[in-house]
Amino acid sequence: MSNDQRNEGNSSEQVPAWQPVQIQRPQVSSSAGLTEEESSRVIAEVKAKIYPRSVTGIFARWRIILVLFTQVLYYGLPWLQWNDRQAVLFDLAARKFYIFGLVLWPQDVVYLAVILIISAYALFLFTALAGRLFCGYACPQTVYTEIFMWIERKVEGDRVARIRLDEEPWSLRKFRIKATKHILWIALAWWTGSTFIGYFAPIRELGSDLINLELGPWQWFWIVFYSVATWGNAGFLRESVCKYMCPYARFQSVMVDSDTFVVTYDKIRGEPRGGRSRKVNHHDLGLGDCIDCTACVQVCPTGIDIRNGLQYMCIGCGACIDACDQIMDKMNYPKGLIRYTSENGMLEGLDNKQARKRLFKPRVYVYLTLLTIFIIGFLVSVAMRTPLRMDVMRDRGALGREIPGGLIENVYRVQIINMTEGPLDLEIVANSTQIKNATVLAGEKDNAKVTVSPFANEWVPLVVRVPAEGVAPGIYDLNLKAQTLEGTEVNLNAEEKTSFYVPK
Repeated sequence: MSNDQRNEGNSSEQVPAWQPVQIQRPQVSSSAGLTEEESSRVIAEVKAKIYPRSVTGIFARWRIILVLFTQVLYYGLPWLQWNDRQAVLFDLAARKFYIFGLVLWPQDVVYLAVILIISAYALFLFTALAGRLFCGYACPQTVYTEIFMWIERKVEGDRVARIRLDEEPWSLRKFRIKATKHILWIALAWWTGSTFIGYFAPIRELGSDLINLELGPWQWFWIVFYSVATWGNAGFLRESVCKYMCPYARFQSVMVDSDTFVVTYDKIRGEPRGGRSRKVNHHDLGLGDCIDCTACVQVCPTGIDIRNGLQYMCIGCGACIDACDQIMDKMNYPKGLIRYTSENGMLEGLDNKQARKRLFKPRVYVYLTLLTIFIIGFLVSVAMRTPLRMDVMRDRGALGREIPGGLIENVYRVQIINMTEGPLDLEIVANSTQIKNATVLAGEKDNAKVTVSPFANEWVPLVVRVPAEGVAPGIYDLNLKAQTLEGTEVNLNAEEKTSFYVPK
């Protein structure tokens, strides 16, 4: 099988008149298994290397824009500073997530759950509207594959040059070209892995530790692991990740319908396909607009033939649209033989404006409503979040005791969390509707005033005393409240319910 055949698949196969688009999946034979010829063909397709051709056009420009945007964001965020600290840092050792002015603690795990729910509904919504649009433009696998392929084209040349280079025997020239490509790939992968660790450890310290080889074992492991994963996925596996490993490719068929916008080949207009001269009227020859040049197949990063219908391997990148539009320009045919539209739009001859009106079905409104509710709820919750928290634990070894002076004493351990950028001077007071004149002492102090450092999590031993006179034995409700001292710039408080035990 030649390289062109490997990349073109069944491009020469004549497709009958247009039929509703169905997502094509690999056909598996019955329990008797595949024949030897079928098995050989399947294995050959999996092993065949795809040589995508470079392409220009509006969708190629959008891919470049999103590649630049995502990578500036990824490589740049760890270097931003916020109040003399790293702006975005997921400090697992300290159990704190710093996101600009927001600091999340283990108690804020509910926010993570909400973010995952928002991501899921966003995925459902985007897929219902435009199929695998995320895969084609913003998925990390697609983005890094695009970067690695750009390096490959700069070093080895475009499609034909790469095919010839791979087919020629090994020589000093071939070794030099391949080695240059892999050195650049590995350097980029290492930079990517190091940046990834910079989200979990201060990146400015990480750089000096990396140069001095002073990283910890887990830091070395994750840098190497992420670097190798980037090099392997973007350099070697490429389309195999999208075709065989990505679960999104498998369940997208249940989220798209006949009104979803996807990359579609207009079979009514294009068939029957065949070569011809630009000087002849192809309609007189009984031909459609498709000249069977296979340009759409040659530029496809997953190596599929979009003319065979929507396939689960299609990542919706639009490369075939750019390639086909260029051919249509050269043939003086109207553009849009391959375009973003829906199955019903193609079947009924609708223009994009008419087809877009059918996108908004009840399920789309449900996704949009739920997504809006969760986003608004998340933002409101974060905005109203109190940056001071308190947890109270009783000393179970001494529930309550009588001390000299006619007092009943209970001992507690109070955890105070300061989630602000500055230190907090606090006073802890006790309130109860059942017992009177409760006094609070913090540790060895004769008062209940404490200072909590910025972003600190401190445990304070606390003693609560009430006069024994007039208090019957039993358990009473008690509220402990931590509040900022009068005259401070901020006015914060946190309150926690507990109990006060009076022994017999």
